[in-house]
Amino acid sequence: MRYDNITTGRFIDRPNRFIAHVEIDGRVETVHVKNTGRCRELLVPGAFVYLTEPGTPGRKTRYDLVAVRKGNGILFNIDSQAPNKVVREWLSTQGYDRVTPEYRYGDSRLDFYMERGRERYLMEVKGCTLEIDGIGYFPDAPTERGVKHLRELIRARLEGYHAIAAFVIQMDGVTEVRPNIKTHPEFGRVMREAEEAGVEILPLTCHVEPDELLII
Repeated sequence: MRYDNITTGRFIDRPNRFIAHVEIDGRVETVHVKNTGRCRELLVPGAFVYLTEPGTPGRKTRYDLVAVRKGNGILFNIDSQAPNKVVREWLSTQGYDRVTPEYRYGDSRLDFYMERGRERYLMEVKGCTLEIDGIGYFPDAPTERGVKHLRELIRARLEGYHAIAAFVIQMDGVTEVRPNIKTHPEFGRVMREAEEAGVEILPLTCHVEPDELLII
């Protein structure tokens, strides 16, 4: 997936989950942050950030912050909408007969339902933006919704579906995602239960550019 109109800036601060102040060409802009997670190790004063300019009429902010370069030089895509978009592109190349996004199952709306012949698949997609010593971790903040989705995948597996929890690694050089049990122990426990039940835990490695996210 690609972005148009990429602009480079320097991160200043983040007053709340939804907005940040960024210096662009010597002026300070209030921008929309397309990720409500903490991103504390990424959004630090002085970090290079990359923004798009959607041009949507009536917006309060001119730019969306979609990527940031960490102090170690690694570029991170932090757009929380990007994982589903890039997975949809990727699934179209995987030989499925049918791919349906936003599929109602049980009490949840899972990200994708797929068919290949008589086989049925359900997939939930999560974006991984937390990296520690070359390992990806999820989540970076407690997620009861994530726990609920894992439980739905366990149920689906028991009902005969191929159930997949896909983690889009929104950075280069990381191939493994582990549960962040320090931040959310319950998520780690349920993820282990899901693996034991036969849910596939699928890390999707990516290449990131300021204007691109690509599953490789």
